[in-house]
Amino acid sequence: MDYGDSSVEIYNNSIEFFNPETLPDTISIEQLLLRNYISQTRNKKLASLFKEVGLIEKYGSGIKRIQQQFINYGLQPPVFENFQHGFRVTVSTNAEKVVEKVVEKVVEKVVEKPGETLTPNQEKILEYIRQNGFITANKMASQMGISHRKVQENIQKLKELKKLKRIGADKGGHWEVV
Repeated sequence: MDYGDSSVEIYNNSIEFFNPETLPDTISIEQLLLRNYISQTRNKKLASLFKEVGLIEKYGSGIKRIQQQFINYGLQPPVFENFQHGFRVTVSTNAEKVVEKVVEKVVEKVVEKPGETLTPNQEKILEYIRQNGFITANKMASQMGISHRKVQENIQKLKELKKLKRIGADKGGHWEVV
C-alpha cells in the first residue's frame, strides 16, 4: 500500500520529518533508542551513497549519533515515534541550526568534486599513520569498525591523492603521511 512520500514540515516550535514506512515489526521505538536490534538497510542506494561520501561510518549507528549530536549541542533530543501509517521524528525549533548544518554538510559532500577533500575515514587513517607509521590495515579496520577492504580502498585513494606513501616493502616497511 502506498501512503505517499516522505515529508518535512516546519512549524513555529518544531520540525517534523515523516516517512510513510514504519519500523519493521521486529523493532520497537524502545529497542531503537536502546540500540537493541539488528540494523536492516531498506534503501540500499541511499545508504550506499551516504557511505561513499563518508556520512555513514557503519550501518545501524545513526540514531545513536543523532541523539549524541543533539546532546553535544545542548539541545533537546529528537522524538521518534510510529505515527499513523509511518514513522515520524520531531525536533524542537531550537535545533534548526543543527538541521541546517547537517543539510549543508550533505549538500557539500554530494556536490563537491571527488578527490578534493578527504572522507572522515580517510582522515582517521592519516591520523593513525601519523601516530604509528607501522600500523597495519587490519589494526586500522578493527579500530575504525570498517572492513579491511574499505581500509585498503581508502589507502589506495590517499596514495592517488599523494597524501600517503609507502616506504619499503609491504612486510617490514612503513607508511608516511605526505
